[in-house]
Amino acid sequence: MSGDISKQDLYESVKTIIETEHKHILLNQHKLYTLFSIAFQSILFLSTKDPGAYIIRIEDAKLADKFARKAKDPSTRKFIQSLLMPRKFKFQKSMFYLDFFNFQSWNLTAEIPPEKLKGAIIVKDSAEKPPMNPMLEQAMEEEDALMGIPEMPKDYHLTTLLGACPKTITIAYETEFDEMVPVQFPFIKKEITKTVSGVTLGKDFDWDNIED
Repeated sequence: MSGDISKQDLYESVKTIIETEHKHILLNQHKLYTLFSIAFQSILFLSTKDPGAYIIRIEDAKLADKFARKAKDPSTRKFIQSLLMPRKFKFQKSMFYLDFFNFQSWNLTAEIPPEKLKGAIIVKDSAEKPPMNPMLEQAMEEEDALMGIPEMPKDYHLTTLLGACPKTITIAYETEFDEMVPVQFPFIKKEITKTVSGVTLGKDFDWDNIED
């Protein structure tokens, strides 16, 4: 696929993550699909050394589908395609689970015995979302309350895994977390933006290789 990460860059990036001793790693550069390939191949490698349960927690199903089509290496694309349904896939001696930030999607992962949980990837979508209508947001909160759905603390989708997993890789653009050590890759150039007709574009923007 055009625009895939080179095998050398992927190898060196995975090696960097594997050799990072801190158990919670943050990838906060741009190039979301490239970072996902690196994170996934790192977790896949770890699963062969430390078999168990591994969680891939992506912001929503729409982004998961994009990774199945646009991740920057064929192995990751194929694996995520297999994981989309039924959100559970065995690889060698390990089991991979897919869920989303909405905790109502955690029906499979909630059943994993804590001692079996070995690692996780958490991915926040880098695309900006339009603000929700305040009245609609309040109505949704009231509906959740009527259904007995508890109000969840901020970043619960992240903190629940940080406390439970011995190894996590979080992808969140231009974000910092005290519990994590940032890892950056030199082949991903720092994004330099410019504005054209009111639209902000990166210096290396390529219409043929858009990562939306």
